Order: sequence, then C-alpha cells, then structure tokens
Amino acid sequence: MKKFFSILLTLFIPLSFTNASKAAGHMEAEVIHWWTSGGEQAAISQFAKAWEDMGNTWIDTAITGGENARGTTVNRIIGGNPPTAAQFNISKQFVDLVEQGQLQSLEEVASAEGWRDFIYPKALIETCEFEGEFYCVPVNIHSSQWMWINKEVFAKAGVAEPNTIQEFINVAPAIQDAGFIPLALGGQPWQESLMFDVVLSSTLGRDYSRQVYGDKDVSAFRDGRYELALQTFRDLNKFIDEGAPGRLWNEATAMVVEGKAAVQIMGDWARGEFAVAGKVAKEDYNCVIPGEEKYVGLGGDVFVFPKSSDPKVKEVQLKMASMMVNPTVQANFNNAKGSLPMRLDVDTSAADACMTMGLELIKNPDALLKDSDDYNSPAFVNAWDDVLTEFRNDSGYSVADAMDDLENVLTSGL
Repeated sequence: MKKFFSILLTLFIPLSFTNASKAAGHMEAEVIHWWTSGGEQAAISQFAKAWEDMGNTWIDTAITGGENARGTTVNRIIGGNPPTAAQFNISKQFVDLVEQGQLQSLEEVASAEGWRDFIYPKALIETCEFEGEFYCVPVNIHSSQWMWINKEVFAKAGVAEPNTIQEFINVAPAIQDAGFIPLALGGQPWQESLMFDVVLSSTLGRDYSRQVYGDKDVSAFRDGRYELALQTFRDLNKFIDEGAPGRLWNEATAMVVEGKAAVQIMGDWARGEFAVAGKVAKEDYNCVIPGEEKYVGLGGDVFVFPKSSDPKVKEVQLKMASMMVNPTVQANFNNAKGSLPMRLDVDTSAADACMTMGLELIKNPDALLKDSDDYNSPAFVNAWDDVLTEFRNDSGYSVADAMDDLENVLTSGL
C-alpha cells in the first residue's frame, strides 16, 4: 500500500502543485548558485524549467566557485539586496545567518507537506532544522568517495582497473610509461582535501572518521593510522601532472573524459560531465568507490531563502521550496546532476549504473559517512584544509610537522 501511495504521489502532486501555482499568479525569483560546468548547468536548468513551467520567471545568477557565490549571498543580505534563494552546502555554512534572523523559516510549507516524513536520510533534517523549524531545502545527496576511470586508458596501458587507492598506486607507473597522466587533479584546497578524505575513508573507514572529526579523539588521531593516510596522500603526488595548480574540478574531469588522464578522485557530480559528453557508465568509463568497505557521504546542496519584509517574497520562496522537493523535479534534477535524490519515492528508472550503485548504498545506514563539515564549523574545516594543502604542495613539510599542526586545529575549539 505504501508503494502504491508513493506512485500516486509521484503522478499527481506535480499536476496539482503546478495548477495551484499558476492560479496564484506570476512569480519572479532570483537564484544565486555556483553551478557553472556543463553537467551542473544541465541540472540547474531542471529547476529553472520546473519553475517556468508553473508560469514564473527564473533569474539565474551563476557565480563560479562556492566560496565566491556564498560570499556574494552574504554581502547581498548585509547590503539589503538579498536574492530570493541561494545555494549552500549541506554543512554548518549558513548557521550564522539563521542565528542572526536573516533567513526565512520554511516551517509553514515543511509542515504542510510533511517534509519530515519523506526526507531521507533523516540526518538531512538535522542540517536544515533549527529550534524545530526548517530553514533550508536539501535538494540532493552528494558523495565524494569515487574514483572515475577511463576504461580505454587502462586497456591501452595494459593494467587492471583499481578497486582501492593502493591498487591504483601500484599500476600508476605503468600508466605513466604508456604516455598518460595517471591522476587528474585540480590544485585547489577543497579538491585536495576531498582527495585526502577519500584516502582516509577508503582505508580507515567510517568509525575512524567519526572518532577524529566528530569526537576530536586525539588518541585515535595519534595511533599511527592518520600518519599512514598522509603518506598515501603524498604518494599520489608522483602521478599528478604539473598543470594541476588552479585547475577547476570539471577541467580535471574533462582530462579523464577525453582520455588524457586515467583517473580522477572526485565526487559523484563528475558523473554529470561524463553524461553531457555522451559517455556511458561501465562502457566508456567506470565508477569505483575505493576500499574494501563502501561508503557514501552525506554531502550535497541546500537552498536557503533570505528574509524579506515583503510578504509577497515569502510567498514566492515557499512556492519555490515546495517545487524543489517535488518528486518529479527531484528525479529530473538529480539524474542530470549525478547526485542522489533526498527522498526515496521518486522515479529512478533513468538511473545509470553509477547512480544505481549510490542508490543501493544509501539505503544502508551503515554505509552512510559524515564528512568533517557535518561535524565542524567552517573555521575548523578551513584551518584543517590549509594544513592538507600545504602538506600536498610542500615536499619539505614532513608528516610529523603536519600531524602537529593538525592536532593544534583538533584541540583549538574552533
């Protein structure tokens, strides 16, 4: 019966919602986001299309780089010219805005539509709920724990495709000898820390990540395992080309798509770039979650809605929030984005082999992995990432020195 009800919900909610919205009249909304790559633009256009199909106008303000986009949003709010909606990550990035009373509560629509009943996993509710009210809309689930593999490059190099980080390190010299770049990387702090986190989670697991990032357990941090992860991270440096500094993540993805590089360690949003290029999962490229145990992170994106004194703006914001969680819109958006929907009652029949892997894993609570920014403030995350970036880029920065500096962050109270 529940499954039948979910099917009915998927079929009928979009129609009734659209009719009600059109009856309410034309609405205009400006949305700030940082989705500028080909795959990302294909995804955000699904939101824009759904909004415009309801008879409204979508004003697209795309700003390259998450920090730039978030900074613009905050400055616009402070300056008294806020957008209708703005993208943030699933994290604590927008807590200050909530505490300062700058964001519109979405509790009215969340309660009316039963968001707490269908948002999955429930940890996403914790991200958006403050003092019993919703202040953001989770629109997807992104996991970082992926290796993207050009199958033809491995075939030409005559080596087996890896299932672990260490297996990749073992075959990377042969890939170099065959004339390919083994590992495509964009040398930006967030990409470097993402790659390190994949090394850590794929070799040491979910519980260890929680002990270090969540519990701030210095004894676990100092038991020798973190040092090994740092050394593995450094070992990967030998297989990255000199053009990495400043490279955007999607440019690194393109290197794998085009057969210039063998592997990229990047989140599942890379799948959108392969899709835009017409590549087929498991045929042209492979997607691997490295490690003996498989995890999917609870990263992803949310939209927040800056508060306005105009009651008409609130009406627009609540309509847009409702549109974003609509099951049909969720299916269309996430299939283009490469991410997973934040509800299980959507049509995933168009999912490719890589998305299907994620959909199966996310149903298992033991496979869900919290990232550092789920536990910690932006100040902590930035300080931690600064150490990792220096460690990757300065060969004279020893593992021991990095461990000391990371422990200082761990015990700083940030």
